[in-house]
Amino acid sequence: MGNEIVITFAGGMAAALLLGYLAHRVGLSPIVGYLLAGVAVGPHTPGLEADGRVAEQFAEIGIILLMFGVGLKFHLQELAAVWKVAVPGALLTSCCTTLMTAIALSAAGVEESQAIVAGLAASVASTVVLMRVLSDNRDLSTRAGHIAVGWVVAEDLFTVLLIVALPVLAEHGTRDLAALGLPLLAAAGKVALCAALAIFLGGKVIPWILARVNETRSRELFMLATLAIAPGMALLASKFFGVSVALGAFLAGLVVARSNFSARAAAEALPMRDAFSVLFFVSVGLLFDPALLLKDPLPAVVIFTIVAAGKPAVAALLSRLAGEPKGTGLQVGSALGQIGEFTFVLGASARALGLIGDSVWNGLVAAAMASIALTPSVYRRLRQRIRRAATRLSETQAPAPGHAIVVGYGDVGRRVHAELKEKGVPVTVVDSDIMLVKELQKAGVRALCGDGGSLEVLNEAGLSQAGSLLVCCAIADASPLLHGLAKRMPGLRIAVRLMEGMSGDLVSGTDFTVISEDSSAADDITDVATGRT
Repeated sequence: MGNEIVITFAGGMAAALLLGYLAHRVGLSPIVGYLLAGVAVGPHTPGLEADGRVAEQFAEIGIILLMFGVGLKFHLQELAAVWKVAVPGALLTSCCTTLMTAIALSAAGVEESQAIVAGLAASVASTVVLMRVLSDNRDLSTRAGHIAVGWVVAEDLFTVLLIVALPVLAEHGTRDLAALGLPLLAAAGKVALCAALAIFLGGKVIPWILARVNETRSRELFMLATLAIAPGMALLASKFFGVSVALGAFLAGLVVARSNFSARAAAEALPMRDAFSVLFFVSVGLLFDPALLLKDPLPAVVIFTIVAAGKPAVAALLSRLAGEPKGTGLQVGSALGQIGEFTFVLGASARALGLIGDSVWNGLVAAAMASIALTPSVYRRLRQRIRRAATRLSETQAPAPGHAIVVGYGDVGRRVHAELKEKGVPVTVVDSDIMLVKELQKAGVRALCGDGGSLEVLNEAGLSQAGSLLVCCAIADASPLLHGLAKRMPGLRIAVRLMEGMSGDLVSGTDFTVISEDSSAADDITDVATGRT
């Protein structure tokens, strides 16, 4: 092999940078630019031709680091909190999406077996896109964010079983689906055993290793340890249990997340994860043939319509039937209205087995690019409408002059609100949990759904007329906002409860008061609001 690795890496990254930047400038997700970069350097367009095999190896690393990062940020208790909605919802939505796609493609003249496999591939949302959409809108910690992440993780687990079933489907065809029962049962057992060993055995070994490396006080060694854990567990899971490397990496992230080093591990892994995730999307673009799309666009149109409209509608309906508010269901559905990396993994496996042809594969890639391009803007606009609707449900009159804005309605926020209410101080609550906000509004409390670290949200809460701003929950990068408000509004009393995850340069002084995280935090914050401190 000559310079294929260097050419593929440099050419792919340069094209991704340029087209990702242009996509961002026109308001699209940079992922669209990365996919187009793959098309630009691929074999179906003139100019630089990258090595597809090398790009696929880079993409595999990207998937491993991506799923490791997802595992770091997703805790088991969060899945347990939403499993009654997410797991049945994911299963039923996948079945409905597969059925709708198979029927529509069959009606369009696609062979039945190809239509079914295409439906299975189109039923899996992109974890990358979902996490980016939720992160960009600061919805990861909301009820809708928890459900959506649990939903897509459940879809990913189902995909593992589907990948195991594909060889059987290739051998027996769609008319002997009963033959899939035993392989699926065996795969489920392997997944369960792998997860149990990873969580219980790995939960003791990996934190011990990280602790020993941490004692060296070497940043380089800790970064290497973090990067070695993800592919190491991924390969072990694949070799000994036959599960995908993506699932192994996800389990590795779950294990590290339960240790005391989760924040540091995430900080060390994120840059590498993002770089290789870019190459993953470039590698997908390499396989796309624009000429074939122009020749046979119908599969792409059918798949995109179902992914962008049919699947979100089903997900929103199932969320509503599970007892979630309408706004939460709409957010979950719109976030899931796209396909990505696992669609490509499943589709590539099916393509290698001869289960789908070039036209259907091209349709999956085209539908993925279109849905990835539209989902961020659709979600953002829908979220704005939901938030405006929630705002209209609050008190119609302007907030009372001198009112207190309480950011975060956890244990401390509740106590602060109760104490201020007893003292006759009007309160506006800002919280990212739409269900909680609606409960407060029904109880007559002026409450807004949004990120308390956003100046736009604080202005909606009546910041210009507020007497105090009381931050009772963790806000990332809070220091610049709070120092800026203190300078521009010297009469505003600001109290901040110092918590894990908040920026470390918060300094108590003339700008605002920093309250330590202890049992008296609520009383101290209330004293600031009433001018007693």
